[in-house]
Amino acid sequence: MARIYTDKDASLEPLKGKTIAVLGYGIQGRAQALNLRDSGLRVIVGVRRGKSWDQAVAEGFEVYEVGEAVRRADVVMVLLPDMEQPKVWREQIEPNLKPGAVVDFAHGFNVHFGLIKSPSNVDVVMVAPKGPGRLVREEFLAGRGVPALVAVHQNYSGRAMEYALAIAKGIGATRAGVIETTFREETETDLIGEQNVLVGGLLELLKKGFEVLVELGYQPEVAYFEAINEAKLIMDLIWQRGFYGMLTGVSETARYGGLTVGPKIIDDSVKQRMKEAAARVRSGEFAKEWVEEYSRGAPRLAKMLDEIRNHLAEKVGEEIRKLMFKA
Repeated sequence: MARIYTDKDASLEPLKGKTIAVLGYGIQGRAQALNLRDSGLRVIVGVRRGKSWDQAVAEGFEVYEVGEAVRRADVVMVLLPDMEQPKVWREQIEPNLKPGAVVDFAHGFNVHFGLIKSPSNVDVVMVAPKGPGRLVREEFLAGRGVPALVAVHQNYSGRAMEYALAIAKGIGATRAGVIETTFREETETDLIGEQNVLVGGLLELLKKGFEVLVELGYQPEVAYFEAINEAKLIMDLIWQRGFYGMLTGVSETARYGGLTVGPKIIDDSVKQRMKEAAARVRSGEFAKEWVEEYSRGAPRLAKMLDEIRNHLAEKVGEEIRKLMFKA
């Protein structure tokens, strides 16, 4: 079983008197910077000049270019977009790292796949909240927290896990609980989960369900409600009650139909293809493909996004949402 840490297992003491540089002031960076500051820690922000710089200044932070922020910091939190990290690491982060610094990542992608290689005289840890930055901030302000994963990649000081848990406590994650993992496990499960289920699998299931109803002659608006809109209600039930709780929350007809037909649609052939996709992640093949795609300006991704934007379900959904959420 996984080891789970809570507030009683963590202390902010390892971070007291240290300067924490949060690199990036996007949704996740802003939330973590504010939470750490509200926890009584010294936080500065490293970011390029522009809108994020101005926002961080307006919210009371000392703001520096990334290299200067790293030079001033004892703890460096790399909360920049994944694909920007390697270049920024080579040019601005690594040349300015203090010996003995703690470097924290929120996702293991670049470290695990060798796109970032850290010097031997720093701690390298990961604190990965399992929720978007908006929720990380909202839950903190409500006196709660978003669960997180913690891991140590390099333990130069001998205290790397203490630092990781202190960061987790500072952002509020230990209030909910943090699970000890590894950079490899976090990275691979994150990518496999996104591709097979959360982004790829769910999106295609919803699209195909909508398309089948429309192709059978039903009105697109009705198909949208049945195949897409109500999916949120089912996921909310699963989130609140689990699988069994969801099944007890729907009609007996839905239970019987779902349990008898579902396994025929999502059968073991789907599971086999999921394993094949997982193998591409674990071998590094997907990471290589994505890095190459990004280096070309991501034309394939742009084309696929355009196809989604122009899908009938998206056009119908836009009109449905206007009706549901109008002021």
